[in-house]
Amino acid sequence: MLDKTKNLVGTALLTALVIVLQCLSLVIPPIGPFRISLVLIPIVVGAAMYGYKAGAWLGAVFGVVVVMTDAGAFLAVNVIGTVITCILKGALAGLCAGLVYKLIENKNRLIAVIAAALITPVVNTGIFLLGCSVFFMDTINEWAAGAGYASAGAFMIYGLVGVNFLIEIGVNIVLNPVIVRILNIVKKS
Repeated sequence: MLDKTKNLVGTALLTALVIVLQCLSLVIPPIGPFRISLVLIPIVVGAAMYGYKAGAWLGAVFGVVVVMTDAGAFLAVNVIGTVITCILKGALAGLCAGLVYKLIENKNRLIAVIAAALITPVVNTGIFLLGCSVFFMDTINEWAAGAGYASAGAFMIYGLVGVNFLIEIGVNIVLNPVIVRILNIVKKS
Protein backbone atom coordinates (compact mmCIF):
# COMPACT_ATOMS: atom_id res chain seq x y z
CA MET A 1 0.00 0.00 0.00
CA LEU A 2 2.82 2.41 0.88
CA ASP A 3 4.56 1.80 -2.47
CA LYS A 4 1.31 2.50 -4.32
CA THR A 5 0.89 5.76 -2.42
CA LYS A 6 4.50 6.79 -3.10
CA ASN A 7 4.05 6.03 -6.79
CA LEU A 8 0.78 7.95 -6.93
CA VAL A 9 2.26 10.99 -5.17
CA GLY A 10 5.40 10.89 -7.31
CA THR A 11 3.39 10.64 -10.50
CA ALA A 12 1.12 13.47 -9.36
CA LEU A 13 4.12 15.71 -8.69
CA LEU A 14 5.60 14.90 -12.08
CA THR A 15 2.20 15.57 -13.67
CA ALA A 16 2.23 19.05 -12.17
CA LEU A 17 5.80 19.54 -13.37
CA VAL A 18 4.83 18.49 -16.92
CA ILE A 19 1.99 21.02 -16.94
CA VAL A 20 4.14 23.83 -15.53
CA LEU A 21 7.10 23.15 -17.84
CA GLN A 22 4.90 22.99 -20.93
CA CYS A 23 3.19 26.25 -19.98
CA LEU A 24 6.54 27.89 -19.23
CA SER A 25 7.82 26.80 -22.63
CA LEU A 26 5.38 29.30 -24.12
CA VAL A 27 7.62 32.15 -22.98
CA ILE A 28 10.75 30.64 -24.56
CA PRO A 29 11.06 31.83 -28.18
CA PRO A 30 10.44 28.97 -30.62
CA ILE A 31 13.20 27.56 -32.76
CA GLY A 32 11.52 27.20 -36.14
CA PRO A 33 7.78 26.75 -35.92
CA PHE A 34 7.75 24.82 -32.64
CA ARG A 35 8.88 25.22 -29.08
CA ILE A 36 11.41 22.96 -27.41
CA SER A 37 9.73 20.35 -25.21
CA LEU A 38 11.50 20.40 -21.86
CA VAL A 39 8.73 18.18 -20.50
CA LEU A 40 10.33 15.13 -22.02
CA ILE A 41 12.70 15.04 -19.03
CA PRO A 42 10.03 14.52 -16.32
CA ILE A 43 8.32 12.05 -18.65
CA VAL A 44 11.52 9.99 -18.78
CA VAL A 45 12.01 10.32 -15.01
CA GLY A 46 8.44 9.23 -14.35
CA ALA A 47 8.66 6.33 -16.77
CA ALA A 48 11.89 5.13 -15.18
CA MET A 49 10.81 5.62 -11.57
CA TYR A 50 7.18 4.53 -11.75
CA GLY A 51 6.92 2.41 -14.89
CA TYR A 52 5.57 2.57 -18.39
CA LYS A 53 1.99 3.33 -17.30
CA ALA A 54 3.18 6.46 -15.48
CA GLY A 55 5.26 7.36 -18.53
CA ALA A 56 2.22 7.00 -20.79
CA TRP A 57 0.11 9.09 -18.39
CA LEU A 58 2.71 11.87 -18.21
CA GLY A 59 3.06 11.84 -21.99
CA ALA A 60 -0.70 12.04 -22.44
CA VAL A 61 -0.88 14.99 -20.03
CA PHE A 62 1.86 16.67 -22.08
CA GLY A 63 -0.22 16.08 -25.23
CA VAL A 64 -3.35 17.57 -23.67
CA VAL A 65 -1.45 20.67 -22.55
CA VAL A 66 0.02 21.08 -26.05
CA VAL A 67 -3.48 20.91 -27.56
CA MET A 68 -4.71 23.52 -25.09
CA THR A 69 -1.78 25.93 -25.43
CA ASP A 70 0.29 25.50 -28.56
CA ALA A 71 -1.48 23.68 -31.37
CA GLY A 72 -3.49 26.53 -32.89
CA ALA A 73 -2.17 26.20 -36.45
CA PHE A 74 -3.08 22.51 -36.54
CA LEU A 75 -6.38 22.92 -34.68
CA ALA A 76 -7.45 25.38 -37.39
CA VAL A 77 -6.98 22.64 -39.99
CA ASN A 78 -8.27 19.48 -38.25
CA VAL A 79 -9.36 19.42 -34.60
CA ILE A 80 -9.70 15.64 -34.28
CA GLY A 81 -6.41 15.00 -36.08
CA THR A 82 -4.65 17.49 -33.82
CA VAL A 83 -6.04 15.99 -30.61
CA ILE A 84 -5.22 12.43 -31.70
CA THR A 85 -1.72 13.33 -32.85
CA CYS A 86 -0.78 15.40 -29.80
CA ILE A 87 -2.06 12.98 -27.17
CA LEU A 88 -0.86 9.87 -28.98
CA LYS A 89 2.66 11.21 -29.58
CA GLY A 90 3.08 12.11 -25.92
CA ALA A 91 1.53 8.95 -24.51
CA LEU A 92 3.52 6.63 -26.78
CA ALA A 93 6.74 8.53 -26.07
CA GLY A 94 6.23 8.01 -22.33
CA LEU A 95 5.14 4.41 -22.76
CA CYS A 96 8.20 3.57 -24.86
CA ALA A 97 10.51 5.36 -22.41
CA GLY A 98 9.19 3.17 -19.61
CA LEU A 99 9.43 -0.05 -21.60
CA VAL A 100 12.97 0.66 -22.83
CA TYR A 101 14.11 1.65 -19.35
CA LYS A 102 12.64 -1.51 -17.80
CA LEU A 103 14.24 -3.68 -20.47
CA ILE A 104 17.76 -2.36 -19.77
CA GLU A 105 17.62 -1.25 -16.11
CA ASN A 106 18.97 -4.46 -14.57
CA LYS A 107 21.99 -4.48 -16.89
CA ASN A 108 23.01 -0.83 -16.52
CA ARG A 109 20.89 1.99 -15.11
CA LEU A 110 22.87 4.75 -16.89
CA ILE A 111 22.45 3.07 -20.28
CA ALA A 112 18.77 2.44 -19.49
CA VAL A 113 18.20 6.15 -18.79
CA ILE A 114 20.14 7.20 -21.89
CA ALA A 115 18.15 4.78 -24.05
CA ALA A 116 14.84 5.96 -22.53
CA ALA A 117 15.85 9.60 -22.96
CA LEU A 118 16.76 8.97 -26.60
CA ILE A 119 13.66 6.99 -27.48
CA THR A 120 11.32 9.61 -26.01
CA PRO A 121 11.98 12.42 -28.54
CA VAL A 122 12.32 9.89 -31.36
CA VAL A 123 8.83 8.50 -30.70
CA ASN A 124 7.37 11.94 -29.96
CA THR A 125 8.72 13.33 -33.24
CA GLY A 126 7.99 10.17 -35.23
CA ILE A 127 4.32 10.10 -34.21
CA PHE A 128 4.08 13.84 -34.92
CA LEU A 129 5.39 13.25 -38.46
CA LEU A 130 3.02 10.31 -38.89
CA GLY A 131 0.11 12.47 -37.70
CA CYS A 132 1.13 15.20 -40.15
CA SER A 133 1.12 12.65 -42.96
CA VAL A 134 -2.25 11.20 -42.01
CA PHE A 135 -4.21 14.29 -41.01
CA PHE A 136 -2.51 17.35 -42.49
CA MET A 137 -0.81 16.42 -45.76
CA ASP A 138 -2.71 18.89 -47.97
CA THR A 139 -1.87 21.71 -45.57
CA ILE A 140 1.74 20.53 -45.24
CA ASN A 141 2.05 20.60 -49.04
CA GLU A 142 0.79 24.20 -49.06
CA TRP A 143 3.11 25.21 -46.21
CA ALA A 144 6.07 23.53 -47.97
CA ALA A 145 5.37 25.36 -51.24
CA GLY A 146 4.94 28.64 -49.39
CA ALA A 147 8.25 28.16 -47.58
CA GLY A 148 10.06 27.31 -50.83
CA TYR A 149 10.69 23.62 -50.16
CA ALA A 150 10.81 21.23 -53.09
CA SER A 151 8.76 18.59 -51.27
CA ALA A 152 6.48 18.20 -48.29
CA GLY A 153 8.82 15.54 -46.89
CA ALA A 154 11.79 17.91 -46.90
CA PHE A 155 9.65 20.59 -45.26
CA MET A 156 8.49 18.18 -42.56
CA ILE A 157 12.04 17.06 -41.75
CA TYR A 158 13.92 20.33 -42.11
CA GLY A 159 11.21 22.92 -41.59
CA LEU A 160 9.03 21.38 -38.91
CA VAL A 161 11.20 19.12 -36.78
CA GLY A 162 14.89 19.35 -37.71
CA VAL A 163 16.51 21.76 -35.24
CA ASN A 164 13.84 21.24 -32.60
CA PHE A 165 14.41 17.47 -32.63
CA LEU A 166 18.19 17.82 -32.36
CA ILE A 167 17.89 20.22 -29.41
CA GLU A 168 15.45 17.91 -27.62
CA ILE A 169 17.82 14.96 -28.07
CA GLY A 170 20.75 17.08 -26.86
CA VAL A 171 18.89 18.33 -23.78
CA ASN A 172 17.87 14.79 -22.92
CA ILE A 173 21.44 13.49 -23.26
CA VAL A 174 22.95 16.35 -21.24
CA LEU A 175 20.46 15.94 -18.39
CA ASN A 176 20.86 12.15 -18.15
CA PRO A 177 23.45 12.24 -15.35
CA VAL A 178 20.97 14.25 -13.26
CA ILE A 179 18.25 11.71 -13.97
CA VAL A 180 20.54 8.84 -12.98
CA ARG A 181 21.40 10.58 -9.71
CA ILE A 182 17.74 11.11 -8.90
CA LEU A 183 16.98 7.47 -9.68
CA ASN A 184 19.85 6.26 -7.52
CA ILE A 185 18.73 8.40 -4.57
CA VAL A 186 15.12 7.27 -4.91
CA LYS A 187 16.04 3.60 -5.36
CA LYS A 188 18.17 3.70 -2.17
CA SER A 189 15.44 5.20 -0.01
